[in-house]
Amino acid sequence: MERVIRLFFALIGILIGAVIGFLIPYTYNTSYSLYVSVAILACLDSVFGGIRSNLEKSFNIKIFISGFFGNAILAAFLAYLGDRLGVPLYYAAIFTFGSRLFENFAKIRRNLLSKRKESN
Repeated sequence: MERVIRLFFALIGILIGAVIGFLIPYTYNTSYSLYVSVAILACLDSVFGGIRSNLEKSFNIKIFISGFFGNAILAAFLAYLGDRLGVPLYYAAIFTFGSRLFENFAKIRRNLLSKRKESN
């Protein structure tokens, strides 16, 4: 029952974030698109890691929040620094967070399939 309540609050949070994102008429300069896209990739990695840890019953909100914002800021900073130095450092963030994103997704998929198999 506690797990269903957590999932409910997570879905409510996602809906509130999506509504706020669609209603606020804030746009950013297209010259920042590289930094924003790398930061979004880092945020998605944190979300998938949070889903995985929730399924494994090891979710910690402090670790999730610090990873969510810390990874996004670090990824955007690496992209910015690389842009200023003329070295494509954003590839490091893309490779790291991209591979972790797929790894977390695979673990989520396996966890859900094994739980479904156990219930049948």
